[in-house]
Order: sequence, then structure tokens, then C-alpha cells
Amino acid sequence: MEFYIFFYKDLLLLKERLSKFLSSALVAPLLYLAAFGLGLGRRLRMEGLPYLDFLVPGIVAITAMTASFSGVAINLNMSRLYSKTFDAYRVSPIHPFSIVVGHALAGMFRGAVSSLGVVAAGLLFGARLELGASFWLILLLSTLVFASFGVFAALMVDSHEDLALFNTFVIFPMSFLCGTFFSLSGLPSFLRGAIYMLPLTHSSLLLRHLAGGKAADATSVLILLGYAVLFACLSRWALDRCYR
Repeated sequence: MEFYIFFYKDLLLLKERLSKFLSSALVAPLLYLAAFGLGLGRRLRMEGLPYLDFLVPGIVAITAMTASFSGVAINLNMSRLYSKTFDAYRVSPIHPFSIVVGHALAGMFRGAVSSLGVVAAGLLFGARLELGASFWLILLLSTLVFASFGVFAALMVDSHEDLALFNTFVIFPMSFLCGTFFSLSGLPSFLRGAIYMLPLTHSSLLLRHLAGGKAADATSVLILLGYAVLFACLSRWALDRCYR
């Protein structure tokens, strides 16, 4: 239960800054909803769905990714490189993997809270979504994947500027390429194959299928689980690297 220390610390910080966190996390998703959802709305159909119903799960997936990644990566990066509070972990008897788990859970929580706000906004905009238990479980799995990736990124970089490169070359391109705003069926096969290797693609597809009342694709679920395990292992390796 050592991981709870880090999770609880982040909860206390989030409680103090909740309004600022939500406002910054929801600005871009709400702009996407307003620009694409209201602009195109139900006049356009995508994969047999009104575009708004197609769009909202994609924006939820983007929000889960960005809020989970940034929520943990920025805080951990600052504590490791600037405030130096991370150094206290290194000399404590806390198991290293508890550090990874605690920060990943904190990122998950931030991503889930932000995504819940987008779901609520989508419903207010008129999207028709079936929000069963499977939808929320996949959403939590998605936040775990990208929170774990955020831990790995924060432990690998040597400056705040280097962390921005992850956003520029990984997070930002995935936001627009992974079937969040448009169907992947019209893409060239070689490009579609590359995009299907990215985790946000499967997060977006699963959330859209479940919100539309369809069953979750088992392959996509396994791929997300695989990414969660991979990023957790990479985070542990990166933490050991910091300890040396």
C-alpha cells in the first residue's frame, strides 16, 4: 500500500487546484465539440452515426490521453528536476515500483475526472451515448495506459523542454491521426496499419463502439492491456536508471 502515499498527495494537490485543472484540461475538448459538434452536428454522418455521436467518444479518448499524460508527467518532472523532492524517494525504504504505481494512479484519476467532464458536455450538446460499465472500464484502462506513459516520459527526460518533445512528436500527432475525428477506413492501407499500432486508436475505437451499443473488440482490449504492462515495465526500468 506504499503507492497510496503518492496517490493521496496528488489528490490533496488536485483538491486545491481543481478549478484551474478542469478549466485547463477542458478548454481544448470543448472547443473541438463546439467547432466540429455544433458546426457539423447531425448534418454529417460517419460510419453510420451522426457526426456528433461519432465525435464525442473520440474527444473523450483524446482527453483521457492528454490529461493522464500531462497530469503525471509534468508534476513528476518538476519534482525530479527542479524541486528535488524526488530525491527523497530515492533514500526512503519505499519500494520503487510503488512510486510508479502511485503516480500512474494519480494520472489515471486526473484523466478520468477530465474525461467525465467531456462526457457530460457531449450529452449536453445532444450526443446519444450508451454509457455502460464496459465504457467506463475501457476509459479507466485508457487513462492507465497514458498515465504510465507519462511516468516513463518524466523519468527519461533531462529537462522540461525535453518533456515537451513527447507532446510535440507523440501526443499531439496521435490526437488527430488515431480515428478521433474521422474514420480510418479511407486511409491508405500502409498508413492505416501504422495508425493501428498506436494505443489511442484502440482507445478511440473501443469507446466509440461501446458508446454506440456495440461489443468491445477483444483484440483492441488486449492491445491496450499490453501497452499498460509495457509502459509500467518501462517506467520501472527508467526509475532504476534514475537511481543509478
